[in-house]
Amino acid sequence: MKTVLITGANKSIGFETAKQLLQQGYYVYLGCRDLIKGQQAVNLLLAEGLDQVEPIEIDVNNIETIKAARVLLGAKTKVLDVLINNAGISGSFPQTSLETDITVFKEVFETNFFGVIEVTQTFIDLLKASTAPRIVNVTSGLGSLSLHNDPSWKYYPFKAAVYVSSKAALNSYTITLAYDLRETLFKVNAVDPGYTATDFNHHSGPGTVEDAAARVVKAAVLGAEGPTGQFFSDDNSPETGISPW
Repeated sequence: MKTVLITGANKSIGFETAKQLLQQGYYVYLGCRDLIKGQQAVNLLLAEGLDQVEPIEIDVNNIETIKAARVLLGAKTKVLDVLINNAGISGSFPQTSLETDITVFKEVFETNFFGVIEVTQTFIDLLKASTAPRIVNVTSGLGSLSLHNDPSWKYYPFKAAVYVSSKAALNSYTITLAYDLRETLFKVNAVDPGYTATDFNHHSGPGTVEDAAARVVKAAVLGAEGPTGQFFSDDNSPETGISPW
């Protein structure tokens, strides 16, 4: 049975991603900052007959919890097949490049960028033990620098300096990570789940968590012929599903 660790998985897109992977036969380690909330999320899945799941405490802003999660996971399995870096925050709004306090930048980057790096580096040994390792970095279509420089783009006016910068940085890390692992069995990709109605945006998005999670899952279960080092976004490029960086 293949194993997957999902950060920020006790609600919204992360929770639905866990549900869909469970339905495909994966064993899910449901990452959460609050173990009580994590167990509550697991109980919801158990009630649906999805029992190959357990919560694991991991706060991507706290390296000690990341290391502790690695020790705990290592005692349960010697192989991690999929890592989904889903945890993320938007930061307070408005976000302008000249007036937003630097503390907001640091807070968002700590979760959206540095946290991803620390989790990935900490769990990379378990991933390398897999015969088909996959890393999925959940990004945003707003992380495209090319489109942000195109006045005809539908989201062109949305220049949230903090959030956009953090996701652009995550995209850049995805590119270099995929390159560093290019001669291995890894598939490393960034996935834009789309503008989805969640707590993250006060349920303002038109998309559903089911559709958003399906996009993440698609990258998580890629076969050997699948691409690596790509930026998947149906929102940005509905024809090809590949967004410009």
